[in-house]
Amino acid sequence: MDWMLFVIFLGACTAAGATGSMFPPDAWYRTLSKPTWTPPDWAFPVAWSYLYLALAFAGARVAPLDGAAMAMAFWALQIALNTLWTPVFFGLKRLRAALVIIVCLWLAVAGLLAALWPLDRLAFWLLSPYLIWVTIAGALNLSIVTRNPQSASA
Repeated sequence: MDWMLFVIFLGACTAAGATGSMFPPDAWYRTLSKPTWTPPDWAFPVAWSYLYLALAFAGARVAPLDGAAMAMAFWALQIALNTLWTPVFFGLKRLRAALVIIVCLWLAVAGLLAALWPLDRLAFWLLSPYLIWVTIAGALNLSIVTRNPQSASA
């Protein structure tokens, strides 16, 4: 693996993750009605730390491979959507728009996994939890929209 590629991919992941510190959950979020299965606050930085490291590792492994164009396109799309979701949900408080973004993110992650399977099974398995996490986040976003119609209309 090319470590310079890893650093570049990690830089993209760090930029995406920075939106979490720029738009952290605030009093507004704490007042929203959420389902009982909402992950605890500590789970989010733990999960994202693993996922961003896995994304950087997978990207660095796969980028130089022949036939990796589709995987890299999905990698770029998912990191862009990943970066966009937090400011839309927490910054703009646009719950429905965030839901659209997270559905697109789920599709991009599924596309990434499908593109990784024939190229690099280790990258595929390292990123498989990402689809699970985005599924949970999407279900949580949907639940918050339906439980908070007054906030979701914004």
